[in-house]
Amino acid sequence: MNRITSLFNVELPIIQAGMIWCSGWELASAVSNAGGLGIIGSGSMYPDVLREHITKCKQATDKPFAVNLPMLYPDIDKHIESIIELKVPIVFTSAGNPKTWTKHLQDHGIKVVHVVSSVKFALKAQGAGVDAVVAEGFEAGGHNGRDETTTLCLIPMVKEAIDIPLIAAGGIGTGRTMLAAMTLGADAVQVGSRFVASEESSAHINFKKTVVDAKEGDTQLTLKELTPVRLVKNEFYGKVAKAYEDGASKEELTELLGRGRAKKGMFEGDLVEGELEIGQISGLIHAIKPAKDIVEEIVSEYNMALAELKNQENL
Repeated sequence: MNRITSLFNVELPIIQAGMIWCSGWELASAVSNAGGLGIIGSGSMYPDVLREHITKCKQATDKPFAVNLPMLYPDIDKHIESIIELKVPIVFTSAGNPKTWTKHLQDHGIKVVHVVSSVKFALKAQGAGVDAVVAEGFEAGGHNGRDETTTLCLIPMVKEAIDIPLIAAGGIGTGRTMLAAMTLGADAVQVGSRFVASEESSAHINFKKTVVDAKEGDTQLTLKELTPVRLVKNEFYGKVAKAYEDGASKEELTELLGRGRAKKGMFEGDLVEGELEIGQISGLIHAIKPAKDIVEEIVSEYNMALAELKNQENL
């Protein structure tokens, strides 16, 4: 047991990220049943849809699971009501001020974790009274920090600054990357992209295959003027790059992005005009597998890499 497994009452310090359009009840329950912590990504869900996913997740697992709440999305207050009423034990908040809901959730017995991309915001989250933080490096998929601080640098800097448990995210999808993050000072890891390419992920099969086929250099962090996001370099990304070359304004970028791009790409499988959010670790993802197998592979490789380190001669 460590600080995170004790906090969440789970077997393994492996957390599946709550990704929009990819993290429904099937994935969350599968990861929780495998010994990790599964998370339902509520950012793409209407209130009634979230209630359905929480209910089905509770039916599919008797293990703890969480809900991710991006606070920039509408209907947050209704999501909070459902989470409290349906007794979700853990909430991960992101993209907003952790002070807003932390105490309210904790007053109802819910553990609160906040996602940050810098030491500054980690300290703010700790000051807001959260139970733990996720520090997410520049390598991560989806929405990201503006400072481009890599996980290798971010985790030890946050570790040095805070006292509460620390979860590392960004570029973690294998046992070796998990061991690296734990060595840097993390109490657990959050894995996103690797679980996109799982059988239980709600992502479209076209998107899953794109993730598996991705190579090093196939993603890029862009749209910092709006909300920084790491995307696969498809035709839509090409239009974004061209807009930057032409000196597009923030308003023009907003118009180009439009609405529903992420749903179109990741959920509906439009690989041309859709927004395809994935991390740099996609270059190490080579197959679509059951979530249970992914968890077992990460644990097995972690233990193997740890044994290799122990067998090396002292410096």
